Amino acid sequence: MIILGLDPGLATVGYGVVEKEKNDNTRAVDFGVILTPKDESLPVRLAMIEEGINNLLNKFKPEEIAVEELFFSKNITTGIPVAHARGVMLLTCIKYCGRLYEYTPNQIKQSLTGYGKADKIQMQHVVTSLLHLSKIPRPDDAADALAVALCHAHTSRFGKLFGIR
Repeated sequence: MIILGLDPGLATVGYGVVEKEKNDNTRAVDFGVILTPKDESLPVRLAMIEEGINNLLNKFKPEEIAVEELFFSKNITTGIPVAHARGVMLLTCIKYCGRLYEYTPNQIKQSLTGYGKADKIQMQHVVTSLLHLSKIPRPDDAADALAVALCHAHTSRFGKLFGIR
């Protein structure tokens, strides 16, 4: 099963594509970022994100898509443009396959490290190890997106074991 993981952003959207094999092993297929220039208007940047997501969907044909939920610690105003971008991502993905899943940052950390407050460096090392990569995926947004995809690959099997959909 091909899983697309997305790390939402306006300037940078991280993506990670993993394949979950029948024996529950996972391997990295691809990862990277969709970039939008700061000097463009919000609507143009949102259209660029939609186009980038559609390109990923058409290229990799994921069966399931996992997206990180937004987390605001202090200033929600800076998160509003990111929320717009995330909305475009969610709409584009749900129209594509209807199998869309969301995970909080703590759920992602918990599923991969066993500790919901793992730091970024711990997460990057775990992603690198689980996917048998030779080096930490860069940029950070791509590594985060791979973590989202891995989280879904690891937790989706429990739904089947316990009959949860």
